[in-house]
Parts: sequence; C-alpha cells; structure tokens
Amino acid sequence: MGRVERVRRLEAADLMLFVTVMIWSLNFTVTKYVLNHGFKPLAYGAVRFAAAALLFIGVTWVRERSFRLQRRDIPFIFGAAVIGIFLNQITFVYATKLTTATTVALIFGTLPIMTALFAAAGGIERLHSRFWIAAAVSFAGVCLVAAGAKGGISGDLWGYMLAIAGAATWAAYSVAIAPLMTRYTASRISAYALTIGAILLLIVGAPQLASQDYGSLPSLVWVAYVFAVLGPLCLTNLLWFNSIEQVGPSRASLYANLQPFLGAIFALLLLSESMTALQVGGGVLIAVGIVLSRRDQPALVVQETT
Repeated sequence: MGRVERVRRLEAADLMLFVTVMIWSLNFTVTKYVLNHGFKPLAYGAVRFAAAALLFIGVTWVRERSFRLQRRDIPFIFGAAVIGIFLNQITFVYATKLTTATTVALIFGTLPIMTALFAAAGGIERLHSRFWIAAAVSFAGVCLVAAGAKGGISGDLWGYMLAIAGAATWAAYSVAIAPLMTRYTASRISAYALTIGAILLLIVGAPQLASQDYGSLPSLVWVAYVFAVLGPLCLTNLLWFNSIEQVGPSRASLYANLQPFLGAIFALLLLSESMTALQVGGGVLIAVGIVLSRRDQPALVVQETT
C-alpha cells in the first residue's frame, strides 16, 4: 500500500510540474497578446507585479506570520530583486513587444545554460570542458532563431538582445537566491523580491501608468492580465516547489526544458505566428546544448517568473 501511495504522489507531482510548465509557456503568448492590444509595456509590468506582490505578502503572512530577514541578507535580496525582477521584467516585456512570442520563448530556452554559467562564476558549480561545447551549440541555436525570424537578425535586433538579457537576468537571480532558499521559504523570498521589483517598476513606469487608457482595453486583455498574475507569478510558485520536494530537481528540470517549445507552439496556435525552418533548427540546437550540459552535472532548478 505504501508503494502504491508513493507512485500516486509521484504521478501527482509530475502532473503539477506539467501544469506549471504549461502555464509558464502560455505566458509568452499572453504577454504578447496584451501588449498587442493596448497595454503599454511598463504599465502592464508594474500593475502585474504590484498585484502579485500584494498577493504574496498576504499568503506569506497567513502561512508564516513573519517577514523577518537577517540584516546581512537585506542588501543581498534587494540586489537580487533589482536584477531578477525589475531588470528582468523590463527586458522581457520589451523583448516580447519588439519581436515575436515564438522567438522570445525559444531564446529563453538558453536559461539552463546561462544559469550554469552564473553558478560557475559564483563558485557554486564547476563546469567541465563538455559544457563549453554545449554552450556554443546553444548560442549557435539562438543565432539561428534570430536569423530565421521575420526580417532576419537585423529585423528585430533589439528584441533579440533584450530576450537574451531577460534570460540572463533571470539566470543571475536564480543563482543569487539559491543561498537564501536554505534560510527562508520561497514565499517569503518572493514577497520581498516582488515588492521591491514592483515598487521600482511603478516608479519607472509612472509616465506609462498615467497615460495608459485602461477603459479602452478589451475585456479579454483583463482576463489575460488576471491569468498572468495568478498563474505564472502565484500558482506556479506553489506547484513548482511542492513538486520538487516529491521528485527532486533533476526530474523537474526535464519538464522545465519543455518550456521554450511549448511556448512556441502556443504562439503558433493562438497568435498565428510563424516558425521558419531556421528557427526550428535553432530550437533543436538549444535543446541539444541543454542535454549536453546536463550530463555529469547537478541540476540547478528554480522557479521562473516572467
């Protein structure tokens, strides 16, 4: 009976992981949709993260009744939030605005490679020679994704560069908060990081927030906005970390690797975007690079918050 219960728990964890990755993948398309239908990039990012911050403050208080941080961790979490929430959201929304959701999703497939690079720079992980081959293969894939997009590399150059910066800032954040995860819950870290990021986004996005015509936004945009707050920023936090406790980070990382391809599929189906043969080839190279990089290396997996 114990074995049956264990199998059922693993199946439930696998289902939660799959739902989590599906939500993350759909978020590329949702973001592109709301930006195409009237929401200004910084206004969207600011109101989205402000709502998520309030939700996490409430959830953390109900569950923990404390927001205490050690004094030494305050500057650290502030810096992590500036990079991983504030800068990441700016680069993500403008990358999605300037190029296709398909392209952004595929470029974000380099996240595991970038995370390993930052982990090595921080002394958390040692990289073998095979990793550098994997990194070269993955970034060759990025070049193919950009070259295969409409207009080629020069067509949406800023969009490609911002997508790479978005993946890099989230990878840096993932590595930076790893030590904090040993002392605080994911909810408490998220409450602080989202609040700091939201305040900065509200300040920088103030002109767009003031000039945004909220009344003219279609009702489906607001439905998408609610999904973008409750799904990728809140629900997945609970599903992801509960699942990792059951199956471990290595198995969870296999699901995370599906995100760029599912993201591209959603964009193809829901936004009628196109994917060229070069982009398919680039996506395959990114996947090959990820597979090569994971051999003989520990999986460093964290939640995504785009």
